[in-house]
Amino acid sequence: MERVEPADVEHDALTKVWSVTEFCARHRIDGKEEKRLLQLFGTFATASELLHNARREPRFR
Repeated sequence: MERVEPADVEHDALTKVWSVTEFCARHRIDGKEEKRLLQLFGTFATASELLHNARREPRFR
């Protein structure tokens, strides 16, 4: 076992906590899916949780 100081730990981008509403706006996720994510996580979730659970319709040319 090894003691790790909090200042020495690298912060990963996927552990950033996002507002679910802001995440949906930035990633063009519709209101129905936003509502589902809000029910699943509440108002805040990590980027990893949101990216892995968000469903978005493909945009065809």
